[in-house]
Parts: sequence; structure tokens; C-alpha cells
Amino acid sequence: MTDLLWGRQQPPSRGPKPAMTLDGIARAAIAIADAEGLDAVSMQRVAGELPFTKMALYRYVPGKAELVAVMTDLAMGLPPEHPERPWREALKTWALDLYAGFEMHPWLLLSTVGRRALGPNELTWMDRGVQALAGSGLNGGEQLDSLAVIAGHVRTIAQQSLTLPGGTTGTTEEDITATLTEVLSAQAERFPSLAAALGTAAGSENQGLEFGLDRILDGIELLITARKD
Repeated sequence: MTDLLWGRQQPPSRGPKPAMTLDGIARAAIAIADAEGLDAVSMQRVAGELPFTKMALYRYVPGKAELVAVMTDLAMGLPPEHPERPWREALKTWALDLYAGFEMHPWLLLSTVGRRALGPNELTWMDRGVQALAGSGLNGGEQLDSLAVIAGHVRTIAQQSLTLPGGTTGTTEEDITATLTEVLSAQAERFPSLAAALGTAAGSENQGLEFGLDRILDGIELLITARKD
């Protein structure tokens, strides 16, 4: 699997000149996952979309697990380039770019968990995030942990709010607010604190992503300041 991800796959040694590429196979699989979800991706289905025989695909990729690894790294792509900026702004931009990637390919929320091989694009994302904290005074472990906390927040909001093709339906903060308003209209006395909070929450819907990022970055800033004292 590592050889596939890092471009060291050897071309088929026998048979006619290759009529397809691993990149082309992965892109066909990505199109299926974008439209119908990750569960819809199978070697048979991808072969039918190209169209080639299922057995022909095995000359390029051993099976679905390896295909998912390749299509995940390809779908992530390289992080967008931005002008150099202070660490806090750089990390927030990195996080928002990551969320945008999940918006484009929601199935990445499923394919980027668990023990798996990491490809060059995904490692470039990690490197770009850590780069923002270079010279901050944080040690390597603290830099990586900071990135993990930020990525975890982004993932949590994305899992809640994005609709996965063929899977769960996303729920926005507006949806949650509407549901709470309906329930609390008859149950305010039972949940007084929640009712009071909801009464002053107007206009703050769908701000959970940036609110959480700002609070995480506040904490990292305190740690950086402490390192410099």
C-alpha cells in the first residue's frame, strides 16, 4: 500500500500497454464516493465506470482498501498556498481549508480514521500545519498535539453538519436551534437555563467552527506566551 501511495508502483510487467492509470482509477472511485458515499465504491463498480473488467483493475491496485487509501490522498490534494502570515492566522486558515476539503468530499471523514498508511498529500497538510508553529517556542510534541486538537474540532463540526452521500444527513446549528425552540416552547420551565440561553442565541447560529477554533487558538497562545516568559 505504501508503494501505491508514494508513487513507487511498478507498471504491469506483462500484457499489452496499459490502457489506464492508477490516478484514473482513483478519480473514478472518487466520483462514485462523492455521489453515493464510500460504501458504494467497489472494484466491480469502479471497473464498470471506466469501463474495464474487474480483473483488469487488480493489475493496478490489489483491492478496495488500497484503492481507498489512494483515492483519499488524491482527494485531499495539497493544502492551498497562502501568503506568509502570523502563526495564529496561519493555523486558523489551515483549519478552514481542512473543513472545506471535508465539504468537497464528505466521505473523507470516514476514510481518514483508524490505522492506515499515510500518503504524501496528507503528510503535506500535517507539515504545513506544524510549520505555522515553527519558532513559537513549543516543542515538537506540543506542536503536533496542537494540530491534533484543531483537526479534531474541525472533524467534529464537519461530522455534525455535513451530509455524507449514501449515509447520514448533516444537521446545522439552525436545525438544532429550530428543534430546541419547538421543544422549549412548551418545556421552558423544565429546562430554564437552556431556555434562557436559547433566548439570547439569535444570530450566533453556525458559528461553532470558528468559535471553537478561536478558543483553541486562545489556549495555544497562552502556552506560547508562557514559553517566552
